Amino acid sequence: MTHQQFLQAYRSLPDEAKRQVADFVAFLQQKYQADQPEQEQLGKRFDNEPFIGMWQDRLELEDSTAWVRQARQTEWGSNS
Repeated sequence: MTHQQFLQAYRSLPDEAKRQVADFVAFLQQKYQADQPEQEQLGKRFDNEPFIGMWQDRLELEDSTAWVRQARQTEWGSNS
């Protein structure tokens, strides 16, 4: 359906039907505007965020598994 055909069809509707069309359009606008930030978040890159690389110079974290094991042993006294 072209824009012109849609407008002709809309103009031929009774007033109550035109209100329903307007309500539906408002609903769709609200629905897709609410989805917009979610879509933007999916494509967001974290490369430039300040927390990326904040522990890169921590030598004790080079082997994160060993670090976690040591922390658990220190805190809880076992090799959990």
